[in-house]
Amino acid sequence: MLDRERTLAKLDELHGYLGELRHIVPESYARYMESVEKRRACERVLQIAVECVMDVCALFVSGLRLGLPAEEDDLIEKLEQAGLISSEMAKVLKRMKGFRNILVQEYGRN
Repeated sequence: MLDRERTLAKLDELHGYLGELRHIVPESYARYMESVEKRRACERVLQIAVECVMDVCALFVSGLRLGLPAEEDDLIEKLEQAGLISSEMAKVLKRMKGFRNILVQEYGRN
């Protein structure tokens, strides 16, 4: 059974991260590149927002008993196969997840 309270809490958490990101994102790419602190703040908030989205996916897969995922891509594929998300949304989620992984790997190099 889908855990409604946990799902809503995660969605509320995501809403908060997106609001925070809107508040701190610079008005231009040039301004973004001027400040390492601003870049890192934006990147970190974006990273945890994507993690939050993946947590919601996991809650749906688990709650709807769509099977045991071996990795995060399986979460997306199971939701798509169940008809809960479109193939276009699955592609977007996979790109978000991939971008998050790049942020994590490159975080210390900035």
